[in-house]
Amino acid sequence: MDEWGVVGVLVVVAGLFLSVGAPVIRLNSTITKLSTLVEAVQSRQDRQERDNTDSHRRLWKHNDEQDATLNDHETRITILERKD
Repeated sequence: MDEWGVVGVLVVVAGLFLSVGAPVIRLNSTITKLSTLVEAVQSRQDRQERDNTDSHRRLWKHNDEQDATLNDHETRITILERKD
């Protein structure tokens, strides 16, 4: 009878391990997939921030060029108005 008790305990422990182990394995694989996705999103975010920085730099450079052109035209108009 003692041997059957040990076998019963081993069966219960094996069943407990399987009932808890399977969800833990699925959870682990899901966490791995999520980690991979988060890394990909972070990489895209970093690339987008670099692209935005470059775009803003180009826009400000163009804006400065336009300001210089407008100032030049304003000066020319002022000189023309003084001649009259």
